[in-house]
Amino acid sequence: MKFRKLIGALGAAGLLCGVSAQAVQAAESLSVLHWWTSGGESKAVGVLKDDMTKEGYTWKDFAVAGGAGAAAMTALKTQVISGNAPSAAQIKGPLIQEWAEQGVLVPIDSVAGDWKKNLPPEIDKILHADGHYVAAPFSVHRVNWLWINKAALDKAGGKVPTTWPEFFELADKMKAQGIVPVAAGGQPWQDLTLWEDVVLSQGADFYKKAIVDLDQKTLTSDQMVGVFDTVRKIETYFDNGRTGRDWNLATAMVINGKAGMQFMGDWAKGEFAGASKTAGTDYVCAPVPGTAKQYTFNVDSFVFFQQKGSKEATPGQLALAKTIMSPAFQEQFSLYKGSIPVRLGVSMAKFDACGKQSYADEQTAIKAGGYVPSLAHGMAQGDATAGAITDVVTKFMNSTQDSKSAVAALANAAKTK
Repeated sequence: MKFRKLIGALGAAGLLCGVSAQAVQAAESLSVLHWWTSGGESKAVGVLKDDMTKEGYTWKDFAVAGGAGAAAMTALKTQVISGNAPSAAQIKGPLIQEWAEQGVLVPIDSVAGDWKKNLPPEIDKILHADGHYVAAPFSVHRVNWLWINKAALDKAGGKVPTTWPEFFELADKMKAQGIVPVAAGGQPWQDLTLWEDVVLSQGADFYKKAIVDLDQKTLTSDQMVGVFDTVRKIETYFDNGRTGRDWNLATAMVINGKAGMQFMGDWAKGEFAGASKTAGTDYVCAPVPGTAKQYTFNVDSFVFFQQKGSKEATPGQLALAKTIMSPAFQEQFSLYKGSIPVRLGVSMAKFDACGKQSYADEQTAIKAGGYVPSLAHGMAQGDATAGAITDVVTKFMNSTQDSKSAVAALANAAKTK
């Protein structure tokens, strides 16, 4: 069922009917839906759970693993349609506004007084609907990272690649040493993550025209054909066991030295930290070749749903939103998660070299116009368009389709609404 058709089902469930707000006890129960289930992610969300428990609230965890949130979104729709909407749910990008359009979210303006001046403008606007804050952001993930096992890099006698020719040279050296050059999972969102990395390597303007504006001329250009050609060449460095592999298992291959490199957002750093690995000593974090001055951002947020039909946020929901944006929580959450605080001005003193580089690169990208939303992680387009493009990329990466026909399919997919 397409998202926009949910309106009828929501009405049938009684969620769009105004009813008098029920009295909420201080020790209210907070049902929280999210997809943070890997080691580093679970530790990060545990910080929030502990903070809310200390404030006297009961945390009911509803974690749904898989598909970069796809399974969680299916579960959320089921809950809302059945009239059992969670107190809060992890949602991001255009989906925030789409849920707000259904009239089932509550505003949290009363605790968002200083948010506008403490958030990057590109992110602040995502959190609004009809002039009200309806979502609280956790952190900023940079998607365009390349993770490299330091021992594998040294064994191959290579250097950190900054261009695609350098990358392929290093991959060949790793392969010669019996190391899987590139660890990858066989899930659609992982395919799209790699593809958008290569799109970004063509420059921020090219990325914006292709991914944000869906410009047909850019999507059908020879340059886009080259993007698919590069992706095809990268695929030759995967191992044969990637089908269905979760991203954190691919990260584990890099951690234990079975594989040399991985294209993945900086949530991967949480896995390295969980394995007691140190940036610069055990592994290297580097921008994807050709993307040093660009930054694809992925921002996780919680939206807050009407409870028992009330159009006002409960004390627990407001406390949850306020805690999420507090400097202390922003710092600790990101230290575990591998991200950087979304709130500006939070000290980076406790962060490792990768975190500090991410923050510095973020500020550079914002000023240079290279701060762009990730398509693969729900920030650039709605579900229908993103899904259609994902299908094109996944089909290409799991077949012998040629790049020119893939580009034609891409242009057609971009018209999906």
